[in-house]
Amino acid sequence: MSAIFNAYCRIYQNAFRGAVYLFNWRTPELLEGEGSLEKLPALIKEHGFERVLLISDGTLSKLGIVGRLKELLDGEGLFTAVYDGTRPNPTIDNIEEAVGIYNKNSCGCIVALGGGSPMDCAKATGARIARPDKTAPEMKGLLKVGKKTPRIYAVPTTSGSGSEATIAAVVSNPVTHEKYAINDLHLIPEYAVLDPSLPKNLPPHVTSTTGMDALCHAVEAYVGRSNTAKTKEYAVDAVKLIFANLKKAYENGADMEARRNMQQASFKAGVAFTRAYVGNIHAIAHTLGGFYNTPHGLANAIIMPYVLDAYGEKAYKKLAELADAVSLTGADESVETKAKAFIAAIRRLNAEMNIPDKAEGVKDEDIPKMIENAYKEANPLYPVPKIFSKEDFYNIYKQIQAPIV
Repeated sequence: MSAIFNAYCRIYQNAFRGAVYLFNWRTPELLEGEGSLEKLPALIKEHGFERVLLISDGTLSKLGIVGRLKELLDGEGLFTAVYDGTRPNPTIDNIEEAVGIYNKNSCGCIVALGGGSPMDCAKATGARIARPDKTAPEMKGLLKVGKKTPRIYAVPTTSGSGSEATIAAVVSNPVTHEKYAINDLHLIPEYAVLDPSLPKNLPPHVTSTTGMDALCHAVEAYVGRSNTAKTKEYAVDAVKLIFANLKKAYENGADMEARRNMQQASFKAGVAFTRAYVGNIHAIAHTLGGFYNTPHGLANAIIMPYVLDAYGEKAYKKLAELADAVSLTGADESVETKAKAFIAAIRRLNAEMNIPDKAEGVKDEDIPKMIENAYKEANPLYPVPKIFSKEDFYNIYKQIQAPIV
């Protein structure tokens, strides 16, 4: 990678970092605690809405969670249209289907129920409703919505994506295998419901991978070069909460204290990375989602230690600070030792929760296109400790590639 391109990326990132202070950021208002979901319908009615689009997915419908929320909304006298066709890594078709239902039923607001995929679908749906003149691909990137969306109430059922607090809606195109984000301040939900009873019955592997997704958000926000004092505080809080509570929630889904703490961790990590941004872990993870439909949290969990290793000494100081925050090493250890201990702790946490250390299905013939997609996503925007060349990306893909048997 040329020194000129490297300098261009840093200038771009520094300019964007300066502009962030001028943006009209908002943090969602929260309904928190067990039973807080039941308070949502009255709040929506109090805000003057009568017709609601509830966006979720088929799994939550089968589990009865969609039906339960619809009953609560109906019981408050609200008309509720339901779209539960969201796929993992929501597609352009999902968004257009949801927009059609919203318009057909003259809805006034959107409730997003689920993990990151339904929330991304809901936010992208809101963007399309606000901008009927633009397709989803035309809003790819930064600040291309530019108009107020219908009010979005986010109800996360997992503790990982942090989408209830972010400017991003991630969209997939199954034809081109592209996965990209629509980023706009108007996409931050105005309200979020953190009810720890919702993730109580999650399968352990969903708890583990979504929890590692939250850890990735916090770590990438912290080690990047666009931090503020507030984002650093949120990121450190999230890392501490995850190290103290994720394994407990994984081993005992009914541990309400662990569930509450993981919801807080996910939310804080979301607030941190929506302002400080993510990095090369996400750029690579998005390609695995686009090509192989790999769940996003699983992809981040696998990729994270490899990318942090590849950053090398550029990330040692901040990784050492995170190691200190979770008391991994003694105070007299070197910065490098602390940083490597933190990466080792991530690998250990993955192993203890049966998360593999390689990604299944990565094909040699797909790697060149994935490198192009990851490189274009990361540069010049992501304020990473080390700007990756295409060769750096290639090395990561080969390191994470599981043997094909």
